[in-house]
Amino acid sequence: MNANNKILNLKIGESDTIGRLDKCLADKLSKELSRSDIKRLIDQGNVSLNDLIVKPNHKIKLGDRITLILEEKAALEGLVEANIPLDIIFEDKYIIVVNKPAGLVVHPAAGHFSDTLVNALIFYCKNLSDLNGPMKLGIVHRLDKDTSGLLIIAKDNKTHRHLANQFKKHTIEKTYVAIVQGSVNYDEGIIDAPLSRNLFNRKKMSVSHASSRQAITRYKVLKRFANLTLLEVYPQTGRTHQIRVHMAHLGYPILGDSTYNKSKGIKGLISRQALHAEKIRFKHPHTAKMVEFKAKIPNDMQSVIKSMS
Repeated sequence: MNANNKILNLKIGESDTIGRLDKCLADKLSKELSRSDIKRLIDQGNVSLNDLIVKPNHKIKLGDRITLILEEKAALEGLVEANIPLDIIFEDKYIIVVNKPAGLVVHPAAGHFSDTLVNALIFYCKNLSDLNGPMKLGIVHRLDKDTSGLLIIAKDNKTHRHLANQFKKHTIEKTYVAIVQGSVNYDEGIIDAPLSRNLFNRKKMSVSHASSRQAITRYKVLKRFANLTLLEVYPQTGRTHQIRVHMAHLGYPILGDSTYNKSKGIKGLISRQALHAEKIRFKHPHTAKMVEFKAKIPNDMQSVIKSMS
């Protein structure tokens, strides 16, 4: 164990919840840790019951001893700082709103350990929330690598929980701009189609009614071209690849989306999916006031629009 880790020792008393380990800890530590924190710690083997590693549903009893190992930020291994320029739209002592460029991965994963948004954030800012684990410091929500646009970064765990709760309740309003292939028939519409992992390719999502989660996307036509349409898209839920899958399902795949469209974009203009998170509106976690931020459409998408006008 790293010397910088924090050890938390607990003993189950009469006032504690008796039952599942995860439920007991979630109730006992509700002010310090979220349910996702508890699950992550148990899954990582950082929670022991009477000196034994057990599963989340293990039944506890009066007098049991529980030990939690909490990773300190200084104990992180392999997470390096990177002096990658950040396009910061807004910043205060609680949040950063950043305009992520296309091509930048949000957090470290296979093949990307030192060139992600998180690597840039820890170079720029030393105080970031760690609710989503050591490799996702500050990250409340994500964008695909080749999707550009706005992301909210949390500087502390209280702020992170408040924002995560807004995302869970779908009260954060997000507006995307997309260029899709084909001429969309209706001026506006709603796609209500549940999504789940593709049975044959786990890296892809599919419209499916088996083991699926509800996904709803609204869209509005901004301009039609000969064989393309410029849309505003408003995801009502936040499923993985939601807009990309929904538009492909409707028959109007995102231009340049090689995963769901087998498209390479338009040579010399755009070589990635033409999708941009343009606006985001939410309640500030500490002032309780509604705030809205906007990031202009990036040059490659603007080039396509101009070439078609």
